[in-house]
Parts: sequence; structure tokens; C-alpha cells
Amino acid sequence: MIEFFIGVDGGGSGTRVRLARADGTEIAEGASGPSGLMHGIAKAWAAVDSAAAVAFRSAGLDVPTKDQIAIGLGLAGVHNKQWAAEFVAANPGYAQVALESDGHTTVLGAHQGQPGAIIALGTGSVGEIKLPDGRHVEVGGWGFPAGDEASGAWMGLRAINHVQQVLDGRMPANAFATDIANACGGARNEIQNWLAQATQTNYAQLARIILQHGESDDTARGILLEAGRQVQLMANALDASGTLPIALCGGLAAPLRPYLPVSMLKRIVNPHGDSAAGALRLIQSRSKE
Repeated sequence: MIEFFIGVDGGGSGTRVRLARADGTEIAEGASGPSGLMHGIAKAWAAVDSAAAVAFRSAGLDVPTKDQIAIGLGLAGVHNKQWAAEFVAANPGYAQVALESDGHTTVLGAHQGQPGAIIALGTGSVGEIKLPDGRHVEVGGWGFPAGDEASGAWMGLRAINHVQQVLDGRMPANAFATDIANACGGARNEIQNWLAQATQTNYAQLARIILQHGESDDTARGILLEAGRQVQLMANALDASGTLPIALCGGLAAPLRPYLPVSMLKRIVNPHGDSAAGALRLIQSRSKE
């Protein structure tokens, strides 16, 4: 018999869960390391289990056997169908598993299961909409470096390219380029070593510096304004009619807001909940089917 529901938001940098009793009462949250499927199936389940255990302890409860728990998950990497199938097949014993992309569960959380769209802006980016007929449609989310426009990694890639041009003498030196260069090692050889090992996360960490210079440097501001334009392009692709609410989610949602086109601002609403809340809603809904 199911006694608890868990909603999971799992990505490349961490995992967050919401814990609820069978009657729907939310009682605790938990967090752990990354559970995006690109890190491996076993590691993903280990991170989920670890975050769930933290939630139970936070609620003052012993961790029950998994056959008492139904779990909904919104995970990065689900678009790889083989990974998704392997993940579900490796279920360590949960009574019921509902797996969708983190974009899918973010939409459910942001609009409380009602029609609407989200654009998630963090290390990567993706847009997703739940249409009035119940269908989910995704825009973007192709992955870095080929896609993920307006994401932290996308912006960081453009910033380090600017540094290369400055160091070569193709562009004049400025404080913005100096700060980016110092974050990547400082001198040419050190920056080349950084580039040889840099991950999506490393590039995304440069977004903080870009934002710091957004009001004082034309190149930094240009990167941010182009990110805002890319957000608008995603919004238009998701809902050309402009009738459904759009919630910006993720760590860059608030910092990028000043750089959005003015016409975009009237379409933005605050999300009601996050991806973990959406994943909890997902498994609660599926358990009734």
C-alpha cells in the first residue's frame, strides 16, 4: 500500500525532492547530488534515494521500504529514450514510477497542472508548453554547445570568445574581458588549458561575471540582450497566439528579466511551483489512473 509520494527534480548539478503523505499533505524536502541521466543510471538512482532519505529524516521519519512509496521524476536526459528505459528498468523497488523530462514537470509545477508555458534558464535552457488539449510541446533544449540558447553556458561561451579576440588584439581590452580571463586562468596558456577541460557547468559559471558587467560594458550587455531576444523567440515558438501564461524558471530567470524585450514582459507570470512540485503532481495524477 502506498503511504508516501515523492516528487523529484533531477539535473546535472543537483537533485531536489518533495515528500508528501498519501493524502497529499507535503511534509518535507530533501536534496543531494546530480541525478541527470547523463551521469549514469546507477548514479541517478543513488542521488534520488539519497535526497529521499534526507526528506524522510527532515520529517522526523524512518525511511520506509520502497514498496510504500510512489515516485514521480522530472530528470535531465530523459530525451535519450534508451537512458529513460534503462532508468525505469533499474527501479530499485518503488511501488510506482512516473518519469518525464524536467521541462515537463516544470510546466506542471509552474501552472499547477493547467495549460501554460515555461522557459527554464539555468546552466542549460529549454521551453515547454502544456496546451489546452493536454499535449506537451518542447522548444529548444538541444544541448550545449549546439543549442541551449540564453542559458548560462551559452552566454559563457560567447564571453570566452570575446576574451580570445581581446588577447589576440582583434578587440580592445576592457575590464569585462579581464574579469572573464582571470576566471579562466588569466594568461593565454592557462586559458587554453581551461578550454581543454571546460564543461557546460564551467561555461555557465561565467554568467555571473557577464551580469556584473551588463550595465557597464557593451559586449556583456550585447550578450544579455541577445539572450533576452532568444527567450522571446522560444516564447513565440511555444505560443504564437500569445494567449497562454509563460513562467520563467531557473537561476537565470530573474537576472535576465531586465534584458527581455519590453513586448515580452506582459506575457510573463510568476511560477506557482517548481519542477519537484510538478513531479509530485505527476505521480499523484498517475496513481489515480
